[in-house]
Amino acid sequence: MGGGARELAGYLAALGGWAAALAAAVLPQWRQSSYAGDAIITAVGLHEGLWMSCAAQSTGQVQCRLRDSLLSLDAYIQTSRALMVISLLLGFFGIIVSVVGMKCTKVGDEDPVTKSRIAVAGGVLFILSGLCTLAAVSLYATQVTYEFFKTSKVPINARYEFGSALFIGWGAASLMLLGGSLLCCSCPAKDRRGQQYYRQSQPSTAREFQHRLQRQSLK
Repeated sequence: MGGGARELAGYLAALGGWAAALAAAVLPQWRQSSYAGDAIITAVGLHEGLWMSCAAQSTGQVQCRLRDSLLSLDAYIQTSRALMVISLLLGFFGIIVSVVGMKCTKVGDEDPVTKSRIAVAGGVLFILSGLCTLAAVSLYATQVTYEFFKTSKVPINARYEFGSALFIGWGAASLMLLGGSLLCCSCPAKDRRGQQYYRQSQPSTAREFQHRLQRQSLK
């Protein structure tokens, strides 16, 4: 795979991961009511996310309510919120920076070394964004797992388990890490530096050779 194709593949993967992270942050299915056990309650399904909680009736009606107070939330929800916001901001800047540094764009073609460094910077931003998403989703999943096994007195079908947004977040983090790694492979080419140096050194070498010929002829 050539450098330009590798950059394009990495950019598309990271862009898809960022879009998936945005969807995961908005969705309310970070955890959902468990349907395990013998007595399964299907009349009402509860879903909770970072920003709202929803109740789905068996008739298909869904009622959602935004979380009112920020200070009343648990620490893991506040931390996950902050990490997802930071992730989306880093990914947004990574999208802009990567477009400038990619070889398939015409911006900055006169300086390919600087252009490659900009692409690497965009890849680093995507990697940081993926790490933030991974940390937010994993922290939330750890808390859900802890609460599921901690409350032994609560029936299994009244507890919460992983929601679909967690799996979307893990997939988004993987795509951004993969895309950022591919963009980071766009290091400045050393052979181009060598060619530029050779071209710059050619005139001085030719002049020295002419001076030597003139000295020999004078002798």
